[in-house]
Amino acid sequence: MTKGQETRRAILEQAAQVFSVRGYFGASMDDLLQATKLTKGGIYNHFASKENLALEAFDYAMELYSARFKEFLAGKRNTRDRLLAFTTLFRSVVDDPMLPGGCPVLNTAVESSDDTNPALRERAQQACDDWREFIVRTITRGAELGDVRPGTDAQAVASVMIAAVEGAMMLHKLYDDKRHMYRTTDHLVAFIESFLQEKTL
Repeated sequence: MTKGQETRRAILEQAAQVFSVRGYFGASMDDLLQATKLTKGGIYNHFASKENLALEAFDYAMELYSARFKEFLAGKRNTRDRLLAFTTLFRSVVDDPMLPGGCPVLNTAVESSDDTNPALRERAQQACDDWREFIVRTITRGAELGDVRPGTDAQAVASVMIAAVEGAMMLHKLYDDKRHMYRTTDHLVAFIESFLQEKTL
């Protein structure tokens, strides 16, 4: 990695934390300069604009989530374990945060809900789509293997699971109380087991 690449990576690491806590609109250029210890020109030497930096910082944040998710998925073969890896990811985030402000998808979705930044909104939608696709694909494959009960609506399961963990993340942030995530992920274990064939339990 070249010196320039190292600097660029360091900017992304710091900017991701700033945006995670303050949001895109709440984060000022002064906040970014203070966090990165660079001049405005130093940042713009690597990123064309604040929006460009925010988009890449979001991608960086999602790389962190993806890397941890892959760790939890490693060696998981059956439907139950693969779905529980998803809930374990979110439970781990409240115990060992990768970023100080919580889930970047939730934060970005809330902030961009009025379409003031469609590019960021699209990033959040794509990340959520990736999660949905993982859950749907896992359940579809599980049905083919005989792990999942006939008639299980994979799309509905995906909606419930994502809504549950993101809602729990919101409550955790609002009350600074991890128990909301613990209760939700414990409930999701029972929810997942409700549509699995007995042989996978």
